[in-house]
Amino acid sequence: MIWLFVMAALVFAMVVVGGITRLTGSGLSMVEWRPLMGILPPLNEAEWQRVYGLYQASPEYIHINTGIGIDGFKTIFFWEYVHRVLGRLIGLAFALPLAVFAVMKIIPKGYGLRLVVLLGLGGFQGLIGWWMVKSGLVDDPAVSQYRLATHLSTALIILGLLVWTALDLKDGKATAPRGHAAGIIGLLGITIIAGAFVAGMDAGKLYNEYPLMGDGFVPIEYGEMGASDAFENPASAQFHHRILALLMVAGIITLWHKALKAGLAGRGHAMLAAVTAQFLLGVMTLLYAVPVSLGTLHQAGAALLLMATVWVAHGLGRQAKS
Repeated sequence: MIWLFVMAALVFAMVVVGGITRLTGSGLSMVEWRPLMGILPPLNEAEWQRVYGLYQASPEYIHINTGIGIDGFKTIFFWEYVHRVLGRLIGLAFALPLAVFAVMKIIPKGYGLRLVVLLGLGGFQGLIGWWMVKSGLVDDPAVSQYRLATHLSTALIILGLLVWTALDLKDGKATAPRGHAAGIIGLLGITIIAGAFVAGMDAGKLYNEYPLMGDGFVPIEYGEMGASDAFENPASAQFHHRILALLMVAGIITLWHKALKAGLAGRGHAMLAAVTAQFLLGVMTLLYAVPVSLGTLHQAGAALLLMATVWVAHGLGRQAKS
């Protein structure tokens, strides 16, 4: 149980570091994927020159960071390196204890398959991360917003499953989210995915005002791209994220009310505090045109809100089972 809570904390840290990596423009600084040797940073000047040379041949250097010196390169390299190494450490911190527990035959009955699925998702997430980075190593030095959304979504699915499984072991098994709770978790997930599309297109740097977007509530560019407008029009992506955020706040308030009636006041209040902070952070991040500090806090807030909502849903699920 403690092991799973620690794993959830590590995945939360990974989400935060991933946000910093994105916001500092560090994600395309490592242009090669070395699953084993990549855990070691450049250890001498010759190795630094080698990786710097690889970066100089990349589209990001050619089109965006032309002329960046090796010292500047080391700065952006740092966050992407930390992100990748943390991913490997999380994999080891999960796989090695799981193997030991399996050999000792102390995995609780009914949890083996779930833990193996979590391990598989973690490995798959590493592949998704490289798949995402590769999209920015072609002619256009920007990662695909579709792949970014997939990467963040998978991380949050893993985080939610870790928290739920840890709570099952701590408090007793609960029925899977259904009805009201499932709907709110789904709405929260869609809102976060919409936020990933905003991040992927740097849409937060448009319309840095609230609640209006220019002269009205709907941006003048809305609908310009037809069927793909929601996913490829930055102004539309930001508009959708705004609307979904409002719906999410309203939905969380209804779930908070249900938690109070079910005697889960502590969990409910934590969830309400999380959604309030997240909404305010979202507005501030927009008004200040997405500085690294606020953007990072906003991504961290999304993960915290997810965990708080899962905590409430688990409590309701235990009551439904009893």
